[in-house]
Amino acid sequence: QVQLVESGGGSVRPGDSLKLTCTVSGGPVNLSALGWFRQAPGKEREFVGSIRWGDDQTLYGDAVSGRFTISRAGAGVDLQMTRLTPEDTAVYYCAGRVGLAAYLKQQHLYSYWGQGTQITVSS
Repeated sequence: QVQLVESGGGSVRPGDSLKLTCTVSGGPVNLSALGWFRQAPGKEREFVGSIRWGDDQTLYGDAVSGRFTISRAGAGVDLQMTRLTPEDTAVYYCAGRVGLAAYLKQQHLYSYWGQGTQITVSS
């Protein structure tokens, strides 16, 4: 069974940077991609970004494009976040995809999920 564990969450001030890490363990399951999603209080969970195994192609949601960067980190991935704003406050989840690495913004197509980590951006 694949396990995903997020780490690096916390409280920061507007304009700060923060890095989250998603550590992947267990198996044997071949992931085809890993995505990041977030859910703010009272809002639906939304796509943050994804990285595809093999060619490391990345995809980002409109709200974070240009500020967040996803990269491979060993068996997992990092989510580097810059120029954080209070609107980035949410629980951040990583999710693992198996099979065809397409439609990566569609959260219902991910098979494995981490427990989430809280990011709070406040002055």
